[in-house]
Amino acid sequence: MYISNVSIVNYKSFRNAKFSFKEGINTIIGENGSGKTNLFRAIRLLLDDNLLRMAYKLNKDDFNRHLGPWQGHWIIISIEFSDLSPEEEIQALFVHGTGDASEETLTKATYTLLFRPKPDIRLRLSELAEDDTAGLEAILDEITIDDYETKFTGKSTVDFNDEEVYKDIVGDFEKVKFRFPDDASKIGILIPHQLSISREVSFTFIKALRDVVSDFHNNRTNPLLTLLKAKSEDIDEDEYASISDQVSELNESIEQLQDVLDITDNISQTIKETVGETYSPSSLCIKSSLSDEANKLLQSLKLFIGEPGEDYEGGIHELSLGGANLVYLTLKLLEFKYQKASETFANFLLIEEPEAHIHTHIQKTLFDKLDYGDTQIIYSTHSTQISEVSNLSNINVLSKKSNYAVAYQPANGLGEPRIVKLERYLDAIRTNLLFAKGVVLVEGDAEEILIPLLIKKVLGFSLDEIGVSVINIRSTGFENIADIFHDDRIQRKCAILTDLDTSIVDTAIKEDDSKAVKKFKKKCSNSEIKGRERQDKLTAYTNGNPWIEAFYADYTFEVDFLLSNNSREVIEIIDQVYSDPTTIKKAKKELKSKDVFISGRRILKMAKQEGKGWFAILLGKGIAYDTYVPRYILEAVSFATPKMNREIISGIFNYRIKENYKADDSLDFKAFAKQVNRYRKSEIELPEIIDEFETLLLDDAALTFLKLL
Repeated sequence: MYISNVSIVNYKSFRNAKFSFKEGINTIIGENGSGKTNLFRAIRLLLDDNLLRMAYKLNKDDFNRHLGPWQGHWIIISIEFSDLSPEEEIQALFVHGTGDASEETLTKATYTLLFRPKPDIRLRLSELAEDDTAGLEAILDEITIDDYETKFTGKSTVDFNDEEVYKDIVGDFEKVKFRFPDDASKIGILIPHQLSISREVSFTFIKALRDVVSDFHNNRTNPLLTLLKAKSEDIDEDEYASISDQVSELNESIEQLQDVLDITDNISQTIKETVGETYSPSSLCIKSSLSDEANKLLQSLKLFIGEPGEDYEGGIHELSLGGANLVYLTLKLLEFKYQKASETFANFLLIEEPEAHIHTHIQKTLFDKLDYGDTQIIYSTHSTQISEVSNLSNINVLSKKSNYAVAYQPANGLGEPRIVKLERYLDAIRTNLLFAKGVVLVEGDAEEILIPLLIKKVLGFSLDEIGVSVINIRSTGFENIADIFHDDRIQRKCAILTDLDTSIVDTAIKEDDSKAVKKFKKKCSNSEIKGRERQDKLTAYTNGNPWIEAFYADYTFEVDFLLSNNSREVIEIIDQVYSDPTTIKKAKKELKSKDVFISGRRILKMAKQEGKGWFAILLGKGIAYDTYVPRYILEAVSFATPKMNREIISGIFNYRIKENYKADDSLDFKAFAKQVNRYRKSEIELPEIIDEFETLLLDDAALTFLKLL
């Protein structure tokens, strides 16, 4: 038995989210604040005995903020179980509680938490006439959190993530249509708390490893104490009797030490001297408090550990943060092993962000080794190392939106061959596309190196700042990765950036062409044909998919960069490519040529001689604020860019003002700077400020980019 789906409606960061899980190991990937902890808490509200009592104490802050007014709405958390065992005991539990009794042998069952208005409120809402918005507002204004109740149901048959289902069950707030009483065939049968499934499964939650040293010092959260308490109940009384006797003898020996007896006498004498015989205690002694009870004695034990390669053993507080985290995690896993050793229908282990302070190799080894076979494990992480070794089919990706989060399944709807290709490709570098808010796929090292630098130097912000990743495919097989971006999978923008490889020379073969020229023309012609074929293929591939779009360099990245009025940047590095003065002089002349064959061939020669990656690194040293970014790159980055806030856009303008003023202090930017501040305060809109900027700088990369947004 395992969790196959979790549906969450209106709870914390989730307005409407559905998670799909598989048997074995599953991974939840998401940026900070995307809702990983909230997902785990939602699952725990139904399955964790330690947290279940909190399910009855939800409050208004638990409602998703995207709702606006929460009054009248429901919080719904529903777990679907699959592969139920045919054993009579578990079948009886689920038929009575959460299954569908119409099936001979259950294979699926649901368990749902409903946090909703109490019956009297729901009855009043149902009695409202359709479209009676005034009456609705009057009732909603009176509702407080005390008017809410928590109920658990089973046997639900509907998709709680369907907006129409929500309106049917909860009510249509726009049309003022509410149902009462419940339709049990849809929401399920109410389950008494005594039949909670949490009592029948082994469930362990390992929280994010923030400050484990403090946890070890706290008796309530110390995992070692938890283990020792559990074991103290199993100790054989006859076997422990001799230890208990020894502890009693030790206590007596300590009490009879002469120094202890002297202090006892001195205390007694001093009291008598102070208050006299009448008011002095009748008796006084010092006793050793070392307990001879098994559970208390075991709890006095402490853990001492040596770092790898060291002989010294110290306390937890002496370990490195990573070492302490590993010990804590190990003890929690042992606690889980003890728990699952008892007879249960299923074993669930939730581990929140285990990567804290743990280096790459340990992260990957931990993920690889932690497989108990009969246990469903769900990790949450923002580690690319863990995401690298996760099965794509077992990944849920969380994406943070405005006041809510959504869940994506990147392998949803893909066949096994496609999934295998993706998994082989997604190494630790490229898995950052699963975390990105937008992606630009490029075919080579030059684009990977220079595009982030161009944006930073020319526009004044980094792609990391807006959550856009440039991913180097190192080929033109973009479809293998772009498959992830789709309505059914990850709904994020993905720009494909590639070359058309248009020939820089007339490819028609002439009789007087030398063999070398004919060979060169043939090569150019073949590249041009492949470029057109690639464009046709990508056009067909992206057609109908709003999340993917292809953008093309007319020639190649290097040639298009040069033709974008960037000869200065290339000329500056000539002496790092060539050492012969004659060649340097010739190269400078050719790079300034308006003939694409002459200038294009020269920059391609330079790139080939150095290697495209190394040439891009050299070229990057000359990138400045006035370097022009080829338009197709600006279009690609603009497409992949999520909605930019006014602070970042204002920063672009202020950066361009500062850099242009450095270059020409005769330009009066003061008035414009004031307009930028007005835009930042939402007093004017973007088109107006762009128009004013164009009166000062007619040809500016920042303006081109902002117009594309």
